[in-house]
Amino acid sequence: MADIFSKPLSETRLMAVDLEMTGLNSQFDQILSIGIVPIYNGLLQLANAKQILVSIDGSVGDSATIHGIVDRQLETAVSAKTAMEWFLKQTQGHVLVAHHAPLDLSFLKAEIHRCYGEPITFIAIDTLLLEKRRLLLRHELIKEGSLRLDACRARYGLPVYAAHDATVDALACGELLLAQMAAIAGQGQLRLIDLVQ
Repeated sequence: MADIFSKPLSETRLMAVDLEMTGLNSQFDQILSIGIVPIYNGLLQLANAKQILVSIDGSVGDSATIHGIVDRQLETAVSAKTAMEWFLKQTQGHVLVAHHAPLDLSFLKAEIHRCYGEPITFIAIDTLLLEKRRLLLRHELIKEGSLRLDACRARYGLPVYAAHDATVDALACGELLLAQMAAIAGQGQLRLIDLVQ
């Protein structure tokens, strides 16, 4: 396991991840969809981008105004346990990449614990934390909203995407990480230990 941390980041198998949920509390709210985009050798593997819808107890309620997923779309969704099996299989051997990773990881950990009764630990890179560190090193004032995914992407000249679609947001996060890596590449070869939270 220690070897993975000393490996150059360009040689590390990464998986950009995003979730859409019914709310922000992982102990009460539920996962609606999971989007993933692999990153190998510094390239987003768009042909292997995937999304899965997850069935929930009850209705999506008012959260539909954020993510656009409505109850009828979940009629063909898989169970939470099937979704967790799929997620673990897809991400095995990868380091996760997420924007505000603690939020997404808290939902994944809670659901995996509910499904299997076991705790799990993930290795993850948080693009929000990376951007915060970069701004603080440059002594920039961090204004409210300046660490949102779209605001971070704008600083690198990345295109604007419609938000709150798990696969699109995973792609947006993966692109942001690659831009961040390019911006800090002048500091020498990046290793996972330099970026992991």
